[in-house]
Amino acid sequence: MIWVMALGGWTSARGQQNIQFTQYIFNSMSVNPAYAGYKEEWFLQLGLRSQWVGLDGAPQTGLLSVDGIVDPVNKRHGLGLQVTADRLGPQSATSAYANYAFRLRLNTEDTHRLSFGVGAGVTQYSLDGTKLDPYSSGDHILPPSRVSNYVPDVRFGIYYYAPRWYAGASVMDLLSGDQSNNIFRWDNTTTDNIRRRRHIYFIGGALVDFDSGLKLRPSVLVKEDFRGPTSLDVNMMFIFADRFWIGGGWRTGVTVFERDYQRVTGNSLSNRNSFSAVVQLYATERLRIGYSYDHIVSRLGSVQNGSHEVTLGLTFGQRYNRLLSPRFF
Repeated sequence: MIWVMALGGWTSARGQQNIQFTQYIFNSMSVNPAYAGYKEEWFLQLGLRSQWVGLDGAPQTGLLSVDGIVDPVNKRHGLGLQVTADRLGPQSATSAYANYAFRLRLNTEDTHRLSFGVGAGVTQYSLDGTKLDPYSSGDHILPPSRVSNYVPDVRFGIYYYAPRWYAGASVMDLLSGDQSNNIFRWDNTTTDNIRRRRHIYFIGGALVDFDSGLKLRPSVLVKEDFRGPTSLDVNMMFIFADRFWIGGGWRTGVTVFERDYQRVTGNSLSNRNSFSAVVQLYATERLRIGYSYDHIVSRLGSVQNGSHEVTLGLTFGQRYNRLLSPRFF
């Protein structure tokens, strides 16, 4: 059944399509290219996500990213590379993006910066017809073997940060939406196009200091594709002694304005909610380990065992000088 859900979502292109990690809160380059170089040190992160555990063919996702600054004195130029591999039943998508951020210094103390970022990359979409099990043989709609295609993409973002808060906005899939852009066409009779949709992201957060070294870091992410429900993420993390993070989040769909599918079917997908528990530990000064668990609060929750996500982050390379403002965002 999982491949039916996948094909249905691809064909209609009405849902949120972009991959989203729960632990984007530790490294926001996956949702905003202007974040590249924010930590002002070279940072490598590996993320592995297993979604809807217990469902055959459920999504499996891996992410490898690295970013830093190329001019350690002025810190004006950030670079980042991100590679993602995603598999859902018979379909898969592998992407690679290069990101560049131009970072403007806004004050003498260099605690406020405004970054403009651009990313360019390509995604290989594949569908393995040998893994499909149709009700009747000889279905010409389904590919007889593995088919794939490469689709380029450009993204743009803006990111502002200060010691106590940050905000950013980005547009993904800028080359998507062309009606002539077929990701798959495996025979001369296929007329349905499978296309990505443009996505807009808004991120923001703050840092609140308490006594005894305790900090509170609330954050929010809004994702919009103008087809499915607007996705809203609200997270709250407690930070102990700058080394141990623990908290959670809530993800839901909200109705900002009436969509086409609501006018046709009268149904709303806005109550598709999930809750997450998140921890992160600085095992050493350079190595951090993160884990999160997502629990779905919907009818799908009764047939699967939640989603697990693990991240490893490593700061490497020479430290040219001490950071003026610790990196909590």
